[in-house]
Amino acid sequence: MAEKARLVLAAAAFALFAAAGSAIAQAPSAQAPSAQAPSAQAPSAQAPKKGPAWAELTAEHQQILAPLKNDWGQIAPDRRRNWVALAKRYPTMKPDEQERMQRRMERWAKLTPEQRKQARENYRRISKVPPDKRGDLKQQWSEYQSLPPQERQGAAPPKKKPAPAK
Repeated sequence: MAEKARLVLAAAAFALFAAAGSAIAQAPSAQAPSAQAPSAQAPSAQAPKKGPAWAELTAEHQQILAPLKNDWGQIAPDRRRNWVALAKRYPTMKPDEQERMQRRMERWAKLTPEQRKQARENYRRISKVPPDKRGDLKQQWSEYQSLPPQERQGAAPPKKKPAPAK
């Protein structure tokens, strides 16, 4: 039962963040690999690039990424570039996809750093599940969602207790 509950919870994380996570993961990287050897590059090209500051974003991108504004300074540069790449694709999305993306960004912005870390870990774990078994996880998630709240708590795996200090 505990394994099934873990799969259900993993499926929940997958359902919550799969679209946003896969959109970010599929975003073209802002850093194109160089064909030159590192020694042939200018020293400034070897330095890690910073992600754009909020003020450097276009007005359109600021509007699209508005749910992330308060946290923008704490977002890692590579993740900022991924969000900008997603904002660039936003105008080509269907209205329902745009609405879904906005809702997910708002939910993401409300998560604590620990919850975000857990969501990323859950996404990594789900992405390792073979595609033919992901359908099973979606089915289990649907079943979990249909449970009354009291039964949902019973289906969740027990929280891990911290290891005793040595």
